[in-house]
Amino acid sequence: MGLLGTAVVRGGGAVLPRGFWAAVRVWLEKPQVANRRLCGAVIEAEGAVLLGEGGDASLHLGSGEELAGAAELGRLWREVRGDLLPFLTAGPRRELRAVLRALLPRARPAGPPTPPAKELVVQDVCNGTVTFLPLEENSEGKYQIKKCNIYQIQLTHIRDEEWSVSIIAPSSEDWFSDGITYPKLSWLGDVLLSKLAKWSVEQKCSEFRSTLSLIPVAKYSKVYQNLKEKYKEMVKHSPFIGYFLPEKCESVLWEEERKEKGLAKKQSFVDLGCGNGLLVHILSNEGHSGRGIDVRRRKIWDIYGPETHLEESSIVPGDSHLFPDTDWLIGNHSDELTPWIPVIAARSSYSCRYFVLPCCFFDFHGKYSRRQSKKTQYREYLDFVAEVGRVCGFHVEEDCLRIPSTKRVCLIGKNRTYPPAERSLIDEQITQFIRHRQTCAVVASDREDGFNHNVHSDVYKRASSELPENVMETASGIWMPGFQPREKVEQTRNCAALPRDFVDGVVLNVANLLLNAVPAKSCSNTHGGNKNTWNQGGEIVFLTLLHCLLLLLVEGVLSDEFMAVNLASEIDFRKYHEQSALKCYLFKHNEQFLVLLALE
Repeated sequence: MGLLGTAVVRGGGAVLPRGFWAAVRVWLEKPQVANRRLCGAVIEAEGAVLLGEGGDASLHLGSGEELAGAAELGRLWREVRGDLLPFLTAGPRRELRAVLRALLPRARPAGPPTPPAKELVVQDVCNGTVTFLPLEENSEGKYQIKKCNIYQIQLTHIRDEEWSVSIIAPSSEDWFSDGITYPKLSWLGDVLLSKLAKWSVEQKCSEFRSTLSLIPVAKYSKVYQNLKEKYKEMVKHSPFIGYFLPEKCESVLWEEERKEKGLAKKQSFVDLGCGNGLLVHILSNEGHSGRGIDVRRRKIWDIYGPETHLEESSIVPGDSHLFPDTDWLIGNHSDELTPWIPVIAARSSYSCRYFVLPCCFFDFHGKYSRRQSKKTQYREYLDFVAEVGRVCGFHVEEDCLRIPSTKRVCLIGKNRTYPPAERSLIDEQITQFIRHRQTCAVVASDREDGFNHNVHSDVYKRASSELPENVMETASGIWMPGFQPREKVEQTRNCAALPRDFVDGVVLNVANLLLNAVPAKSCSNTHGGNKNTWNQGGEIVFLTLLHCLLLLLVEGVLSDEFMAVNLASEIDFRKYHEQSALKCYLFKHNEQFLVLLALE
């Protein structure tokens, strides 16, 4: 064992050594944040052990651990405590912490399936060391310490607020790298060490839940690998290139729900705003009866076949869009329907649940308006959608999905907070809340404790009494008159759909107009006895520019984001004439620029 690398960190008593042990906990429980080839880790058992002189130790396990994991951890400790002495600092009788964890690879290894790799981790808080001992299964089916791939993380106090984080590892001859569970030694000394040092002094607290906190990571890994293997050929080819599998979380969530409630039949679903329909297709293939609805039909819908039920239809929240026979409503980036999905689920049936993944910010009646400047807009909107769920009588849970997106927080309502006999009261409460959102924008919406469905507040009553009787109740059963779903044909709001020659013509004409305008000041240069005047262009009022372009824009569409080029600046383009494969605009269209280049 030798020193693989050291990183110096600085932190006061409020940061270190506490921050170091928090960083170690991240590496223990979430190794995938550093090693992207791992899906996660499962802590099978952990407990306190007492180490004394001569290696005597006793195991003290908490009552909450799984019995099988606790028994395995106790047996391992009794067998390996003597072998650990070379890795532990000698000293008086002290308490250590032993952890038994399994490492789950992200991809399924080639060849026959093998059990996940396991490690025994021993934390010595007094001496600031964490020792990782890989385990292997012997012929009797029991785990024992491997003789290779043992490494240790150390925290050492240098002076004052200066500390060092080090990694001790064996030589390359005693290290076997499989590229997944155990990367190369250089990775340990470079990537892992730098991340541990960074995490040790990082004090920011995330405003979101940890990723996949509501489902077992081992089951998630298994479902992920099965779905990836089953549908890899489909998502490999166009038009599915770049799509992730969003249904793996739903599959694990629903499997856990069936186990919890003792259900044999798989859940039914409706995906509101299904988009490309891939989620509906895979869930249907996995045995869940359901359909997807979207305002616009996609061309790739034809690829799935008739067994995947996809409908092109606008969804207007009202009595005509209830789903009483559906178990789950899904809103995956459902835009303007996002706050309505908990309402639709609550009014569909007492047993209907929902899953929403908010993206764009919409209220019941249009774009969402911020009310709390102390929160980020995303966090505030998530709190609003969660509040809607609580008003609808759901116990709302939050989780973070493992998807390539900055907006990956989902909200789940699967349990009710009221008995079935109070459905009418909850329905009236929902009506009051929507009326309040529509008319009383001055009332703060960040209620941390949610909305009490037993006691209606006076402000909600006053808000509802100020509205006409037909705001929420119309002859057609529409809950929000004037609600605007997405248009069937998406309008193009920029120049992406304009012909390229048209765009080039506009740019060229604007450049010529600016070059022919009277410059604000002249710019000259003497070179070789000759005085050269540089035309840097002038300035044109935007309305005048538009007037000059009217003839060119007769058959085109002028975007409201049209940008005029202002060449009246202090930049001397003659200094930037180095040859390159890509010629600049002036090189092609400004004759004076070419003359000056020739003179130089």
